[in-house]
Amino acid sequence: MVSFKGLFTKKTLFALFLGQILSLFITSTGFTSSELARRGINAPTSQSLANYVLLAIVYGGILIFRRHEMKAKWYYYLLLGLIDVEANYLVVKAYQYTSLTSVMLLDCWSIPSVIILTWLFLKTNYKFKKIAGVVICVAGLVLVIFSDVHAADRSQSGSNPIKGDLLVIAGATLYAVCNVSEEFFVKTADRVELMAMLGLFGAIFSGIQISVLEREELKSIRWSSGAVLPYAGFAAAMFLFYSGVPILLKISGSTMLNLSLLTSDMWSVLIRIFLYHEKVDWMYFLAFAAVAVGLVVYSAFDKEEDKSHGDEEAGV
Repeated sequence: MVSFKGLFTKKTLFALFLGQILSLFITSTGFTSSELARRGINAPTSQSLANYVLLAIVYGGILIFRRHEMKAKWYYYLLLGLIDVEANYLVVKAYQYTSLTSVMLLDCWSIPSVIILTWLFLKTNYKFKKIAGVVICVAGLVLVIFSDVHAADRSQSGSNPIKGDLLVIAGATLYAVCNVSEEFFVKTADRVELMAMLGLFGAIFSGIQISVLEREELKSIRWSSGAVLPYAGFAAAMFLFYSGVPILLKISGSTMLNLSLLTSDMWSVLIRIFLYHEKVDWMYFLAFAAVAVGLVVYSAFDKEEDKSHGDEEAGV
């Protein structure tokens, strides 16, 4: 008989809790981005710049204070910073060409990409239970996508759906590469070093990209007190999200991170219901429950799996 004691370990509960906190941070970035767009500010790379600068200042300061030698080569972090900046840019850019439904659906490509990459490079062992958890989570999101809530969105395919879909797939693949790389660095190097270097090189590449792609856009923007607040909110939410990601990666891995973020769209719906009193399709609640069940199934019995891994390493 299967024991359910491992389901309620502190590690499992903390991973599930942290995953939803990170999902709420992503939801916050969505709301602040929408507010900036409503005010005519459409400069995705410029929005991300503040986050990278904060990471570089805060974690870079801690790194300098420690005076420890780097545990990983700086050029690996340089490449990671470039990939992270471009992943953010590609997915945001895709909204100009394809529908919200397509972005939501194709962004799930990051999940199988992460599974393949962790299996190939990190030698992660995915048992049937974990695969079942992934399937349940994705099925929950599909319920959202094909519900009546997005009926109007489905009628608007975008100006160039194929181009937009390709941008989403490319961005999701880069997200997977970033997550798996961060999981490797946080387990073999140092979390503070990772955040400091990602912030430094992310800021450098963001600055270069802004000067090339968004310079004219920034000149035309009229900043006001009403725009500064959502911009600061976006930067704060992104900083907290990036700070929490390595912790979850070290505990449960990049697949758990990507599965947890599937609930971000559903959190935004709940916020609109309770704060703005909007009515939504009942399938949203069913989808939220499905994703929650999938997360529990995926993360359950970690205690037993950790023990089996320890026995393997000990040669038992």
